[in-house]
Amino acid sequence: MTISVSINDNIAEVVMSHPPVNSITVGDTWKLDEIFKELSEKEGLRCIILTAEGRGFNAGIDIKEMQSVEGWDHLLGSGEACYSLFHSIYNCKVPVIAAVNDFCMGLGVGIVASCDIIIASKVAKFGLPEVDNGALGCASHLAKLVAPMKLREMSLTCRPATAEELAAWGSVAYITEPEDLMAKAREVAGSIAKKQKDVVKFAKAALNHLDVFELDANYRMEQGYTYQLNFMGDGEEARNAFVRGERIITR
Repeated sequence: MTISVSINDNIAEVVMSHPPVNSITVGDTWKLDEIFKELSEKEGLRCIILTAEGRGFNAGIDIKEMQSVEGWDHLLGSGEACYSLFHSIYNCKVPVIAAVNDFCMGLGVGIVASCDIIIASKVAKFGLPEVDNGALGCASHLAKLVAPMKLREMSLTCRPATAEELAAWGSVAYITEPEDLMAKAREVAGSIAKKQKDVVKFAKAALNHLDVFELDANYRMEQGYTYQLNFMGDGEEARNAFVRGERIITR
């Protein structure tokens, strides 16, 4: 994955690119984590826009990479990298805007729900294919985006929700035509950048304290169930089927 960072008028743009579907490797997850840690401490920075180029915002963790490595070290490393990345985005000292250009799956849902504002293209979809892939994860984050019973339906069926659905639930702030996505993200970031720097930082810190969703603890719980599925063999079986282009219907 190529991750580019540019800063103009005290607004950073972080752009992910990993053809063909913007899946993310463990190494790239750590790289993105480090970028957000550095930007959080950057003097004068007012806002960050996180987006992607090409097909999809994020297709989730790169399962083919995970299955190419023997043992569980890669799986455990993925869990640690995701946990750290979500924490770094959520606790970034300046507001983070997710500009979602197309499908956003699995780990991608964890990324956008860790941000402060979501702006989405009208073609964007959000979903958790984890159950199909023998795992759990990011339902703790999806819970911020959808109603409780919709969370259950989406998690158990792996059916994605559209940007329009999320906007109706209040979790997507703005929907745009695909070609207008970045213009809208820059407009919103610019309005934030004009406000008093310390007031915005304190407002974000206060909003995090007010948040009823315990993302760190709940995501750790989901990871525990995922690791248990791997002890049982279900996780490995589902990932191997994914690599073969198959789906496990019954066991």
